[in-house]
Amino acid sequence: MSDLPGSLYQEIGGSKTFDRLVTRFYEGVQTDPVLWPMYPQHDLEGSIHRLSTFLQQYWGGPDTYSRERGHPRLQLRHRAFKLNPDARDRWLGHMRVALESLELPPLQFETFWDYLDRAAHSLVNTFEE
Repeated sequence: MSDLPGSLYQEIGGSKTFDRLVTRFYEGVQTDPVLWPMYPQHDLEGSIHRLSTFLQQYWGGPDTYSRERGHPRLQLRHRAFKLNPDARDRWLGHMRVALESLELPPLQFETFWDYLDRAAHSLVNTFEE
């Protein structure tokens, strides 16, 4: 699949921008005592690649994620983790810092943030501490 003309993917700078976002996000996650244990610490580069290609595809970039991993199945892929409101809020906090670091125009920022916020809320699977 080629990049979609006029997509957010193209508007914000393509794969390099998404890679910067996700790398910055994981810098924060590595300092988080709740989130970091949920990630495969032996495969940080793989985690960066998977999240970056997922977001690129979602926003109109290449279909690398689906070719490599199949359908995203976000809820299924996250089911094994205890994702309570605290974990969600921590994830969103690190993602917000990463997104702000890109210094996007307001429309692109709010569009991207709205998706991340909704996606994070949809993955909460417990209210236990």
